[in-house]
Amino acid sequence: MLDANDVAFFRANGYYLERDQIFSPARLDALEAIFDEHLAQKGDKLSDELDTPHFRDPRLLDFLLGDEVLDLVEPLIGPDIALWSSHFISKEPLVGRATPWHEDSAYWNGRFSSYDRIVTVWLALGPSNRANGCMRVIPGSHEAGGFSDYVPTDMTVQTFHAEIPDVDESKAVDFELERGQCSLHDGRIVHGAKPNTSDVRRTGYTMRYFPASVKLMPVEQNAGWKIWLARGKDSAGNTYEPDPR
Repeated sequence: MLDANDVAFFRANGYYLERDQIFSPARLDALEAIFDEHLAQKGDKLSDELDTPHFRDPRLLDFLLGDEVLDLVEPLIGPDIALWSSHFISKEPLVGRATPWHEDSAYWNGRFSSYDRIVTVWLALGPSNRANGCMRVIPGSHEAGGFSDYVPTDMTVQTFHAEIPDVDESKAVDFELERGQCSLHDGRIVHGAKPNTSDVRRTGYTMRYFPASVKLMPVEQNAGWKIWLARGKDSAGNTYEPDPR
């Protein structure tokens, strides 16, 4: 679990890099094998568009609801934790698109009653570095609230349709990770990634959590969305999927 200094660093900067392996080698291999299946079955989707795979594959819930991840995020979220989403993100060698500067919270605007303790774990399923387009963040930018102004992008070279303009990239921190390491970031932090210009695929699995004291709002964007009570108890009146384990 993160100690008091780690939590203080996360609160001030909006991110934390976990260098220890959170899953055992066998479990990491199993998770990567599931990713390989999803990649092989993606059809017309791009390899960076494998969103909410756990909706279709309950095997992933064994990882998403596992103590390895929940112990990591509990010091940041609290003892009552809900699973929000997950996403396989793979940038293919030489052709992987850039990820424009953005805040995750901007894509969730109106969907939550509060945004200040939503945490994403970005688990590296292979090496993630500057050459193959690792994540980059602007430290402390989460303090601005998570809803910047955006301008359109060219989605032939970018993964999203809009980006935050005029970001001071001299402040960016690169999240260089080895396989099995992970980063944690606040849902409001400004972050992005350069394209993959290397001959090595960059693959990550994002696991997103929010406090079970936060209400998932009854808006159209949340219709049909599935959430799980991962740990503790709900105090917001949310409706959860059953734990299949």
